[in-house]
This record gives sequence, structure tokens and C-alpha cells, in this order.
Amino acid sequence: MNVLFIGDTVARAGRECVRRHLGALRDEYQIDFTVVNCENAAAGFGVTPKIADEMLGWGIDVLTSGNHVWDRKEIFGYLDSEQRILRPANYPPGNPGRGSTVLHARTGEPVAVINVQGRVFMPDTDDPFRTVDAEIESLPGDVRVIIVDHHAEATSEKVAMGWHLDGRASAVLGTHTHIPTADARILPRGLAYQTDVGMTGPFDSVIGMTRESTMARLSLQVPVRLEAASEGVELNGAVIDVDAESGRARSIRRVHRR
Repeated sequence: MNVLFIGDTVARAGRECVRRHLGALRDEYQIDFTVVNCENAAAGFGVTPKIADEMLGWGIDVLTSGNHVWDRKEIFGYLDSEQRILRPANYPPGNPGRGSTVLHARTGEPVAVINVQGRVFMPDTDDPFRTVDAEIESLPGDVRVIIVDHHAEATSEKVAMGWHLDGRASAVLGTHTHIPTADARILPRGLAYQTDVGMTGPFDSVIGMTRESTMARLSLQVPVRLEAASEGVELNGAVIDVDAESGRARSIRRVHRR
């Protein structure tokens, strides 16, 4: 089974890049299941129901998110009603939405996707390690393929999650920093790992925002409004080949398109 995972999709430029390349990527890599992080899809901050519907309409199986999922209040009810979009599972109980879902790949096998958020240099949340353990334990017994989006800042926390789940999940793929890392590998017990798959969006920017607005905020130390950039658009992601019977990953390779 081939799983395509695309990193943080930033603003209109990132969405258009996903739309433009998705079909060709599916054909080239014979993709059976697609996951896309959408937490920056609405002008760089959050996602709206309209945008989520548009992206799901392209044939994306699951949308994951992160700390910006709460930026658009209109998404709250949508999170409760649509099982194909996730918010981090380790936000406290009572929040809208869900942190995991099980759907079927094009080959018919069930695939679980779990979304958790890191705690180091991030907003306060429950323990992502205990949370992901509980999410895995709650899955139906026939689920072998488990994809985890670990939305976190600290590389150490992401690496720790990879080792924590080696042998119990198929892949741990990092999001949030928007910068792709060069450490894609298969851990000893069959888990595909990459610290950050990188963003899909405008790279002639500061992690997706215009250089001007970001520099004004950093140099003046005042709350200048950040504006989404639009130039130098790239798609970043990973393709994971998973043995559907065992859930062990056989390979992970970086995907990059301009």
C-alpha cells in the first residue's frame, strides 16, 4: 500500500499547488491513500469548511491540522460533523472534533490516521505520548496501517515519538515547522519516520508569510499582521510503502515539486 502525506498547506498558493500536482503524484506513485495537513490553508491561519470541502473534493482521504485549527471559528461545527478532518487528539476533552479516524484505502484495507500536537514550545495540551497510546489501543483489531501526524516544534520531541511508536505504527510524520528535514528513514521495527515533511506553499517567504510583514514583526516587536506570501511555491511530502498485512513500512521517500 502506498500512502502519500503532504505537509502544511499554506494559503491559496499552497492549495493550488496541491490541486495541480495531486493527480500526477497519485499516478506516478500508485497512491492508495492520501493525507494532507490543512491547518494553514485559509490565508495561512486555520481552515474553513468551504476550503476543507474543496480539498476533500480533490480525493484527499484525510485532512490533519495543528495549533492553528482553532483560528477560524466557523470550522468548529464542521470538525464535529466531518470524520475526514482531524484536530490534535491531545486537546482536552470537550473540544470539537476528533483526533483520529479510520477509513479505507483504495485497495480496501482500513487505515487509521492519528493527529497529535507536541508540548515543547507549543500551546498547553495533554501528553501526546499517552494520548497516542490511548488512540492506538482504541482502534479496531483489524487496523494494521497507522499514520501519525505529529504537529510539533521541537525536533527532540518528534524523534522521541518515532522511537515511542516504532513497531506499533506505520509512520510518524512531523509537521508545523514548515522546513523539510533530511532524515527520512525506516526505524528497526518498521516505522517510517521524518522529523518534518515541510510545507506546501510559497518558499520565497518566511515559512509562508511575506518577508516584509515578518521582518516588521521581528524587528519592531509589535503585533504586525502577517500576510501570506505567494511566490516560489513548492510541494513537500512523503510517500510511504506499507505492508498492509503487517503494518510495517518498507520504504519512505521524499516528494518535492515546484
